[in-house]
Amino acid sequence: MKAIRTFVWQGASGRSYEYWVYPWPTEFKNVPGNYIFAKVNSRNLWEAVYIGETSDLSERFDKHHAMPCINRNGVTHIHVHAHNDGATARRKEEADLIAKYSPVCNS
Repeated sequence: MKAIRTFVWQGASGRSYEYWVYPWPTEFKNVPGNYIFAKVNSRNLWEAVYIGETSDLSERFDKHHAMPCINRNGVTHIHVHAHNDGATARRKEEADLIAKYSPVCNS
């Protein structure tokens, strides 16, 4: 499926990360990257429900440990930042975004 647009999420560090926005559910190719399960909130702003990273975006998210929480919280989209910068960079980006947004399903 084709992305519908991009969105820039800013981490607690002030660093900006550009993500492609896809309707949920969407299947992806086997590439590493970061992802954000999100929805539009009552203020018409993107709200992060869960932030994560993976070495393979094609893995089935329906077996994801946080999927019950993600579904309960009304996720409508998945934002994806595919990159090959390595696991350390993905985890650093994940931690930076979690520190800023404190998603409900990352608790």
